[in-house]
Amino acid sequence: MSILLRHTLRQRLILQRIIETAAVCSTSSSGHTANKWYHQGVFLRNPHGDGHDSDGDSTHSRPTTPWVRSVISGVDLMRNAKYNKGLAFTNGERDRLYLRGLLPPAVISQDVQAERVLINIRHMKTSVRKVTYLMSLQERNERLFYHVLQNNIEELLPLLQFPAMGEYCQKYSLMFRSLPRGLFLSLEDKGHVFSILKNWPERRVKAICLTDGESVGTFGDLGVQAIGSPISRLAQYVALGGVDPSTCLPVTIDNGTDTERLLSDPIYVGMKHHRVRGDDYYELIDEFLSAVQRRFGAAVMVDFQDMAFETQSKLVSEYRGSFPVFSDAQFGLPILALAAVLATQRITGTNLADQRFILVGESPVLTAIAELLEEAIQRSTRVGTVLEVRKAIHLVDSKGLLVRTRADADVLEDHKLPYIEDGPECPSLLSAVKHIKPTVIIGLSKDKPPFAFTKEVLEAACEGAERPVILPMSLHSPGGNPGSAEVSAKDAYEWTKGKCFFADRHTHGIIQVGSVQKEATKLCTSHIFPGIALGTTMSRSKRLRDEMFVTVAKTVANLVPDDAIEAGCLMPPIGASRDVAAHVGAGLAGKAYQIGEATELPKPHNLLDHAYESMYQPQYKRYR
Repeated sequence: MSILLRHTLRQRLILQRIIETAAVCSTSSSGHTANKWYHQGVFLRNPHGDGHDSDGDSTHSRPTTPWVRSVISGVDLMRNAKYNKGLAFTNGERDRLYLRGLLPPAVISQDVQAERVLINIRHMKTSVRKVTYLMSLQERNERLFYHVLQNNIEELLPLLQFPAMGEYCQKYSLMFRSLPRGLFLSLEDKGHVFSILKNWPERRVKAICLTDGESVGTFGDLGVQAIGSPISRLAQYVALGGVDPSTCLPVTIDNGTDTERLLSDPIYVGMKHHRVRGDDYYELIDEFLSAVQRRFGAAVMVDFQDMAFETQSKLVSEYRGSFPVFSDAQFGLPILALAAVLATQRITGTNLADQRFILVGESPVLTAIAELLEEAIQRSTRVGTVLEVRKAIHLVDSKGLLVRTRADADVLEDHKLPYIEDGPECPSLLSAVKHIKPTVIIGLSKDKPPFAFTKEVLEAACEGAERPVILPMSLHSPGGNPGSAEVSAKDAYEWTKGKCFFADRHTHGIIQVGSVQKEATKLCTSHIFPGIALGTTMSRSKRLRDEMFVTVAKTVANLVPDDAIEAGCLMPPIGASRDVAAHVGAGLAGKAYQIGEATELPKPHNLLDHAYESMYQPQYKRYR
């Protein structure tokens, strides 16, 4: 009787489904109900207003529902980058998780897999191919990707930075694969951002890297193709700083592009219109950050990258009181410069109040450096006003020292105005150096630097300071050559007879100066931001304040041994990046707790131990 009853019920269910299917087909063919479809027993209105899919494809008469299992196994498990282990699945796991026969029989450890990855990368000829291979590994096997990066960071880090990452971004449209590695928002999404944000599969987001692709290193405006930049940036958060990858969200704001080559490219994957600025753009940013606060909370670190400096500066000023915001241009490069100067003081026996700074170039980032120097000097001396501190900081642009008697003093850019001083005109860098007698010279320009640090300039610097600090931080030489700066390390050491402390953003390794060897560690914000991200996420800090950045600079400087500074290194080795990040994170978190910005309570007893314990470890997990 029970068998008969079950048979009858099954027939009734089949009949019901046939009737429902017929209803769907009939309503779809009717002109009166062509704007509805059938889903799980309910008729829903099609938001596109017709009976077709949003892409206009009418070849499929009946939509299907994509189903996902709550516990994945088999092919689904192998296709999930978060859980896939490739040939590292054990025989027991292959039996339990229905993987038997889907893989070759060999079981290979994660370390052997990593070695195979390195062999593949080393055999590739171009940086683009290497970056593409790494990115595809991240899409297939997340833990192996970070395992390889973490254990080979000195070799592979350049592939996550510029120029390699910029070259990859240039070809992004050609190599696009429809995998959800980041979130894309355009002006057409205004009013729907919160619902779009809910499409992101992770709920515990703690760090966001946001770009609009307008200023990607020396590559300029790459539009939506700049998505590679926040992806690689957050990969460094994980590999160098130990931030959990599931808490990271890369985002690209597509407000158009002014690069004509992209606008005329039929395979460009972004919006094909010129870049939109003004209220429409900032309203979209505001809606996005409001949605972030609503969904993930206010303690989410927001990292603005590869935007025009004016845009970054405005966004940082607008949202610094609402989120822990960061950007390399606004904070990363200034922290680097301050840390390098602080490192030299242990050798010279001086302090910040004893220094005289000349900042040379055409970049608003110079004033960001000046502002952090002011903050650090005031906190080190505890005396004096901002105006008094500024007397030790001098700016030199393409027309010389900023003084009130200059003919163009009334039309200078706003960011230069606080640093205009009284004094004689110095139309060249050499004349400014002879007049100021600086102990620190920092060069930074967006494009070609206006002045080279010539032999005469550096000899004059040695006359005014026993051991001057020379930091040429530009990405171009005065002749416009990328990959060099205002002066090379070899020339700087030779012209100062080895007296100077030197660091730039290009030079790394051994430098032969006559019979003496110097060793350089390049100035790289990868020393800075991974630790800041770790400290912010582990303390759940609500804001990032200047005094916290001064603490970060001091921490980084203290991690460089005295003998390494004497040898020429002003930064810790990049191979020790996880240790650097742990100390930076602990220092920043400690300051956050001290000034009341941390919300992760109670405060851990030992912040350094807690930093190490909080770090993501990419080793494979065992599956039940």
